[in-house]
Amino acid sequence: MNDYRAEYRRKLITADEAAGLVKSGMSIDYGAICGFPWLIDEKLTQRAPELEKVIIRAENSRTHIPEVDPNQEHFIYNSWFFSKMERDYGDQGCCSPIPFNLGEGPRMYREWLKDDVDIVFVEVTPMNEYGYFNFGVAITRQKAMCDVAKTVVVEVNESQPWVPGGYDEAVHISQVDYIVENDKYPIAEFPPVPPTQADEQIARYIAELVEDGATLQLGIGAMPNIVGQLLIESGVKDLGIHTEMINESIMHLIETGVVTGRRKSLNPGKAVHCFAGGTRQLYRFMDHNPLLAGFPVDYTNNPYIIAQNVKQVAINSALKIDLRGQVCSEAAGQRQISGTGGQMEFTRGAYMAPGGKAFICLRATHRDKGGKLVSNIVPGLEAGDVVTVPATEVSHVVTEFGVVNLKSRSLWQRARLLISIAHPDFRDGLEAAAYQAKLITRGTRDC
Repeated sequence: MNDYRAEYRRKLITADEAAGLVKSGMSIDYGAICGFPWLIDEKLTQRAPELEKVIIRAENSRTHIPEVDPNQEHFIYNSWFFSKMERDYGDQGCCSPIPFNLGEGPRMYREWLKDDVDIVFVEVTPMNEYGYFNFGVAITRQKAMCDVAKTVVVEVNESQPWVPGGYDEAVHISQVDYIVENDKYPIAEFPPVPPTQADEQIARYIAELVEDGATLQLGIGAMPNIVGQLLIESGVKDLGIHTEMINESIMHLIETGVVTGRRKSLNPGKAVHCFAGGTRQLYRFMDHNPLLAGFPVDYTNNPYIIAQNVKQVAINSALKIDLRGQVCSEAAGQRQISGTGGQMEFTRGAYMAPGGKAFICLRATHRDKGGKLVSNIVPGLEAGDVVTVPATEVSHVVTEFGVVNLKSRSLWQRARLLISIAHPDFRDGLEAAAYQAKLITRGTRDC
């Protein structure tokens, strides 16, 4: 057996030296989510005055770019998915979103970006005895990035758990050019967001429709987390997991025995995912856990693979929906809030699955900046609103006032169904707007 420790020592450099590899005009790619290389990024930020027009593609940024580069003279920052910090970047004109479906990531690198990645910096586990670094809780598109980059730099982090995978969950030292050890910053934590009463009611409607043997995808946010708790209480049995993200809710479902994966039609017994976001407790749970199978995102999010799971259930959150059924989940007018993620892919894949169900969930209202109550079910989307899921793909829609299925319904039926789950204070106004827009026609006004 090869002893890779000598090779490791030869390739070991400091974070300052890694940041020093970057030259003006280069294209730099960071690992996704918990693959974000905090220490190298910190050192690169300190070099801002020395650099011009370095293009960075990343997400889940932790660097206050507007403070060091308010005019984008040094860094052109592009985000695959806006976090809270990146929303602030966007508000200050220092960050551009990259529109894409999450599952496209590996292909984008291997085809469209294959000649445009000068350096990739990615957070990994310590190397094992066979010379491999595991991507931990952020498999997504990391291997594809490493495959095409001119220079591969891994930032080793003891807090990154080793997660068993299907494929592309690790990179070998022979493919790595430089190694940095990060003993300063642990990988990011994403504590669960407390649910509102509306979230809890939405979750109750969904939990009632999840059958024994179903396979779950839970999206990001408070409501998907409370769904997991209600499923534990409901008595449902033998659930499976095929999802993008492993979160606290899924961990609890596995620990309580509600998720067994026994009845999964694809990858039975395995909780399939491509990344995780949660607390240290979740990351400890995932470390070397044989119940988990981490895959790259072009596997987990491929609608035709998702559709092979009998009774696949997809649960995703939206910002607003119009009376045609067009779903906006990522922007408020011209302001980017998050990203498309895998919502479109799982909505389609779950609907295609035998006995599958795809849920789009949203609170019926929100308060605007002035404190005014505003409906999230609207007559039509506004300029700048991104259609995350087109009307043709939408089936189940859930608010705290009920659940409806839009499939096979004409526009006037869709409008009426959506109005029925809007906040009561807005129903008359929505109906009047629907009639004026001829969504509800003369003959259907009293139907």
